[in-house]
Amino acid sequence: MGITQQYLLDTYRAERLGEPAPPAPGTHDWQVVRELRDRRAFRAVLAERPARGRIRLAVRRWLPSRSRSTC
Repeated sequence: MGITQQYLLDTYRAERLGEPAPPAPGTHDWQVVRELRDRRAFRAVLAERPARGRIRLAVRRWLPSRSRSTC
């Protein structure tokens, strides 16, 4: 059963029981992403690591630096 079919079944069941309809799939996706980002930052602070810019710093360490020449 797909997510849309499950949503339609839950909506039908809620309507029959007189309950409020469930939220549509994907309604709270961005909120979940924000909460995961905040949790990772919080855990980094607890572990005494930088909370922001960690990926950029890691990429800089692994990639060779390019010299900027003007021709």
